[in-house]
Amino acid sequence: MEFRHLRYFLAVADAGHITRAAEQLGIQQPPLSQQIKALEQQLGLALFHRHPKGVSLTDGGRLFEAEARRIVNDTEAMQARMALVARGETGRLDVGITSSAGAHAFTPRVLRACRIHVASVALTITERNAAEITDAVADARLHCGLLRVPVATPPGLSFETLLREPVMVALPADHPLAQRTGRRAAQPLSILDLRDESLILVRKPGAPGLYQNLLALFNEQGLQPRIYAEVERMTTNINLVASGMGVSIVPASMRTLHPEEVVYRPLRESARLDAPITLVYRTADCVGATARFVALCRETAQATAQQ
Repeated sequence: MEFRHLRYFLAVADAGHITRAAEQLGIQQPPLSQQIKALEQQLGLALFHRHPKGVSLTDGGRLFEAEARRIVNDTEAMQARMALVARGETGRLDVGITSSAGAHAFTPRVLRACRIHVASVALTITERNAAEITDAVADARLHCGLLRVPVATPPGLSFETLLREPVMVALPADHPLAQRTGRRAAQPLSILDLRDESLILVRKPGAPGLYQNLLALFNEQGLQPRIYAEVERMTTNINLVASGMGVSIVPASMRTLHPEEVVYRPLRESARLDAPITLVYRTADCVGATARFVALCRETAQATAQQ
């Protein structure tokens, strides 16, 4: 038995006439009669009484009608729900965000837009480092992620650079470099100014781009950086800077953290160390809620860049 057989049967039951039902279905009367007879043979009972003015349901036909309507209604309701999922208007969306990407004004803006425009989607946010997010998206444990520099680019994943921002030097408030030109001065520092400083950096598995590019700048100057600590999260290294344990290089959007304990200075070589906001998702699965989120990310990034 096929689904169309149920539709044919219900059309005849509603019309009370095979010819009128055939017209409503847009098919010829003889094939419809054959389909109804084949259905009756398959069920082993007559569904209709045939008479000169049309047809009427048998007792068995009335029982079958109730079951057929339930199946058709459930199927149509399921199709309507799946259409909402396909349009990204319902379903679930699991997003991974690095701590430094979360600190950028773009992230709360796009999450707010998501709650407004796709309010029926169950949104789950997880904070992880870039490596963990990339692996989770590749393994379908996350739908997409927002990170800085990709640690790897596995096949099947799309990486979109949404925004770029400069980096800054984060210094303890009582550090000589912070005090030298005044707390609020914007005079840039250089890599040479940091040659004897204890550096606190996000370790390679979490953010290799900024880490490696910074080390490359030191090497170009013939300097050996003094790495005091490697941490997993960008927020952790700012916490350590705030405690006076060393200095760090962070995206400019992080400068709102610990403003009383940390002074942020521009870096002269910032163009070599810019910090992007990168969106990652599975290329083949960019449908439904994921596709809506990707579109919102693009729109929000464009609006943010113009501000």
